[in-house]
Amino acid sequence: MLRTPIGRLRLAGMIEGLSFLALVFVAMPRKYVWDDPTWVSHVGMVHGLLFILFCFALAEAKSREDWSIRQALLPFVASLIPFGPFLVDGRLKSGRI
Repeated sequence: MLRTPIGRLRLAGMIEGLSFLALVFVAMPRKYVWDDPTWVSHVGMVHGLLFILFCFALAEAKSREDWSIRQALLPFVASLIPFGPFLVDGRLKSGRI
């Protein structure tokens, strides 16, 4: 999976997607239901770093696979939506981007 730009993008998307789900469904409820903001600080920082790595992987895939801006927008927009990276992963794997 790490040998190709698309493989690295898929891996980065999955890890970033999991961190986003942890932020939305674990850390934020702890902040707003149990008044414990520490989880949002820690999980949010990790998620932010993983999102930056995802953006670098996306830029590499766009460059090496000669994608148009429109093709690169699909994974980017999907990364902003919970469960989005997992939905786009099949298209990345099959090359139908």
